[in-house]
Parts: sequence; structure tokens; C-alpha cells
Amino acid sequence: MSIVMYIKPGCPYCQKARDHFHANGIAFTEYDAQNDIARQSEMLSYTGGDLTVPAIVENGVYKSSGWGDPPRG
Repeated sequence: MSIVMYIKPGCPYCQKARDHFHANGIAFTEYDAQNDIARQSEMLSYTGGDLTVPAIVENGVYKSSGWGDPPRG
């Protein structure tokens, strides 16, 4: 399984997602979608233009944006 998480530095919801993945032993790759314009463009192609972070992509398929119940970001 390949998980990519697009984040914004300092985002508390991104940190909660990180904590969840680490606590459950789930490996992921993280990209800064705020300061890296190429990664932001990549994220927007997955999310259909939604800037909400964290944006989670699993095995090349967009899963969700935001974190929590209800998702926030």
C-alpha cells in the first residue's frame, strides 16, 4: 500500500493524521503542498481543486481531504 499525504506546515489536522499513521505503523510519504507549487498542483489534480489539507492519496487514488470526524483542515 502506498499512501501520500499532502500537508501544510504547522497544520494541526496534518499532525493528527501523522500521529494516526505512526501509531498504527502505516508508512506514508508526505509532501508540502503550501510551499512546493509543483506538489500543490499535483494535489489539486487529485482533489479537483480542493485546497483542504491533509489530502490523502492511497495507491494513486484520492481518498479524502481534512482529518477528524467531521473532517477538518
